[in-house]
Amino acid sequence: MKKVVVFGPGPQFKGGIANYTSSLAKALEKQGAEVYIVSWTQQYPSIIPRDFIDRSSKKNLLEETKIKVEYITNYNNPFSWEETVNVIGIINPDITIFQWAIAIQGLPMGWIVNKLKQVCKCEIIFDLHVVAQKEGSTIDNGMIRYALSKPHTFIVHSLKTLDELQKIFPTKHFVLTNDDRRTNSEDLQSLITNHQQQIIKLYHPVYDMFTPDSSFDKEKVKEELGLRKHVFLFFGFIRKYKGLHNVIRSFAKLAKERDDVSLLIVGESFWNTLDTNKLSTKIKKSLFRVIKKLLLRKSDDESNYRPLNLIDELGIHNQAVVINRYVGNEEVHKYFQVADCNVLFYLVATPSGVESIAYNFKLPSVATRVGHFPETIRHGYNGYLAEPENIESMYEVMKLYLEKPIPREHVAEQAVNMSWENYARTILK
Repeated sequence: MKKVVVFGPGPQFKGGIANYTSSLAKALEKQGAEVYIVSWTQQYPSIIPRDFIDRSSKKNLLEETKIKVEYITNYNNPFSWEETVNVIGIINPDITIFQWAIAIQGLPMGWIVNKLKQVCKCEIIFDLHVVAQKEGSTIDNGMIRYALSKPHTFIVHSLKTLDELQKIFPTKHFVLTNDDRRTNSEDLQSLITNHQQQIIKLYHPVYDMFTPDSSFDKEKVKEELGLRKHVFLFFGFIRKYKGLHNVIRSFAKLAKERDDVSLLIVGESFWNTLDTNKLSTKIKKSLFRVIKKLLLRKSDDESNYRPLNLIDELGIHNQAVVINRYVGNEEVHKYFQVADCNVLFYLVATPSGVESIAYNFKLPSVATRVGHFPETIRHGYNGYLAEPENIESMYEVMKLYLEKPIPREHVAEQAVNMSWENYARTILK
């Protein structure tokens, strides 16, 4: 039986990476591994003005498993980094999988991996959700190069991520494999000796924690929410790179022509989670504003991103329904089951957790032709693709979906290739 440590945000945290960490751990256990999650207690510098804890979900994602969770690593406390190394060293795993999603975590993660190599002979894998995140700072490249120079193996979910990695390390020789050609431990050592690095290409799996409710009454929920016949869904954190402003603008164009369509927006405004009346929040916001001015490109600053204001500006409040809060895991199915089409008009993209959830409900997607979407969405077969930053093109694919709906069985076909079983089995080979 192999021992595996999954390092990432544990189930007490919000968001896709936390859900992913728990799902990956469960999948590895189902394949016969002894699994531990070693989690952050605080993932970011303490001045960041945001609440990252999931206070909405009620269900324990790890119930009925033997997975042990250790909340240890505090970004702001280097002594906890040492403790993290010690705990993983005592477990003495065969594989340790680090979840990489943001450059700012490069300092503690790089330090932990560097020390871990001295106390553990485990294979160290970085599961890359991105290489560089969408809103970069002037110190990001240094953080990325420091951390991503440490692992033995990478997992990527798209070829775009591999391209980004190659740009960061132009002189490195990466060996691309897939689930059929996973390198064993002896061959891995040979790669390392020859200054090569293995990259495993695997699709972002379909989340198994979100499943359809067989008793769900779609028409009743539509009536309760005030939705019309055809429902387009935008789901997830409201971030600038996800292009909600373009979703609203393209939908408004469609709504001028049709009165049988609704836009359902479900998600928390990313930078609006703390009580703004508290002194601590005011101090954090002030400090964070100064640091962003020093490090962040002005075009990437989303502190004043207010796409929901467009609903009234464009006069579509009668056809737009907004659930502007973090939705607990128990509620997720409701919004995907009431929708007819998932909208992913991202400005830039790496594999999307929202797309993955949609597959679990056989929900077709319309997306922009960016990032990995052309790899997973076949235009006209299991979804439609629009040109990025082109409102006319986005409007056209929404209209096209209404005129030529995508058969749900076509969506299900893609999901077959994106199972957690396949993902975990490949890692454990």
